Amino acid sequence: MKLSKLEDALNIADLRILAKRRLPKAIFDFIDGGAEDEVAVRHNREQFERWSLVGRFPRNVADRSSEVELFGERYQAPLIISPTGMAGLHRGRADVHLARGAHRVGIPFTLATVSTVSIEEVADVAEGPLWFQLYILRDRQATAKLIERAQVAGYKVLVVTIDCPVAGQRERDPRNGLTVPLRPTWSNALDLLRRGPWLLDMARHGEPKPVNLLEAAGGRGGGQALAAYMQTQLDPSVTWDDIHWVRREWKGPMVIKGIVAAEDALAAVQHGADGVTVSNHGGRQLDGAVPTLEALPAVVEAVGDRATVLCDSGFRRGTDVAKALALGARAVCLGRATLFGLAAGGEPGVARALTLLAEELDRAMALTGCTSLADLDSSVLWQNALSRTPGPGLGLG
Repeated sequence: MKLSKLEDALNIADLRILAKRRLPKAIFDFIDGGAEDEVAVRHNREQFERWSLVGRFPRNVADRSSEVELFGERYQAPLIISPTGMAGLHRGRADVHLARGAHRVGIPFTLATVSTVSIEEVADVAEGPLWFQLYILRDRQATAKLIERAQVAGYKVLVVTIDCPVAGQRERDPRNGLTVPLRPTWSNALDLLRRGPWLLDMARHGEPKPVNLLEAAGGRGGGQALAAYMQTQLDPSVTWDDIHWVRREWKGPMVIKGIVAAEDALAAVQHGADGVTVSNHGGRQLDGAVPTLEALPAVVEAVGDRATVLCDSGFRRGTDVAKALALGARAVCLGRATLFGLAAGGEPGVARALTLLAEELDRAMALTGCTSLADLDSSVLWQNALSRTPGPGLGLG
């Protein structure tokens, strides 16, 4: 089958192909790549092969629902769009496309600190519930201002990312000459020129910038000055005291993202978190990081019913989602999958990605004898022989 339009895409892999055709190599690799040797990226996909689903028949599964409640809101599926910084490199006004695509399918969208559409503008045009992701910057006044802006704009949940004390080394980016702002080089100029639809889109919407940081940069709106400011703002001195400070500033549910160790999940709850996201940043930070499904059971056991446990990294199929839910996650967060849809087709592409995953999850529920997400538990899982035993660093001992 020749892939030429969104309707031809039968899965996330097909959307990835369409995205790759439309984007310059440097921009596609910015989505697709990971840190260093990309071992963590590979393991994030391999983790799903360590578990099989148990078909259970006959069961009356005629009436099924994949609805989920998260922090007092009801959603149509246990899916959340993760925060993805600089999404405007892939399509103009990307964050608006992502938010509206999420609303079409009835799930929440998480706006990144380093988004290319402002906190306020996304809130003005998006119809569905919005979450906001926060980096604790070196400039604590700028951090407090971001919290305040999200609060005033009506964002429901704050997601605090903690696994970036320093930036991961994503080697595809310097090899491709990818910079912020975008500057053609001898090595990538021809490839950029070959991507006519992408170039026209960029020309129509202007150079993508991390607009939420413009004010924090003290008016240094020039590309090079802003890029330099961004490089200085990751803070390796962040501790749980800073999380406690954010908890006091934010008047709503707070999720801590970037947890893989059970003791860190427990500390997050003790410092006021309402939820934790088991995440290795999609393999984009620490190469060789533990796959999230291996970390998930210990985190679920550690926090019990004191916090909502979410999970991300590597999800490409509804069966992947089913496995995470069966291991104790309440919902799954999606990054690359929805970016492939965004790049392939804007808002409809985002909705296509989410719809495919929701349909696959519904089918997996029917074939495992489940009529609700509560039925997706350890009874539907079979641990394969190649499964590894989690190491001692993941537990509480």
